[in-house]
Amino acid sequence: MKQKMVVKVTMSDEKSRSKALKVVVGFSGVESASLKGDDKSQIEVTGDGVDAVQLTSRLRKSVGHAELVSASAVDGEKKEENKPPAAYLWPYNQPLYVYQELPYAHQQDPCSIM
Repeated sequence: MKQKMVVKVTMSDEKSRSKALKVVVGFSGVESASLKGDDKSQIEVTGDGVDAVQLTSRLRKSVGHAELVSASAVDGEKKEENKPPAAYLWPYNQPLYVYQELPYAHQQDPCSIM
């Protein structure tokens, strides 16, 4: 069952935020994690079969005070609209250029040693 949960963690600096995100992403079943809130003290976790209590206790051990704010099931899958075909996707979201083979590419090698 896919679920979404929000955990409030006491994080004072960027290093502790990074450490908390590493702990969350390393937890089994987690699909995505993001920082939420005005002071970025909440972590929103989405995953399949994630135990919220174990996740919160692991955050307490590694980062500091952690509190489970909410946990809810996610209804259905999101539909992606206007997505280009997979053949044209490039990892860096840049257009993929296909170059034509030029006719002079099949000429004999000018090297006489071989």
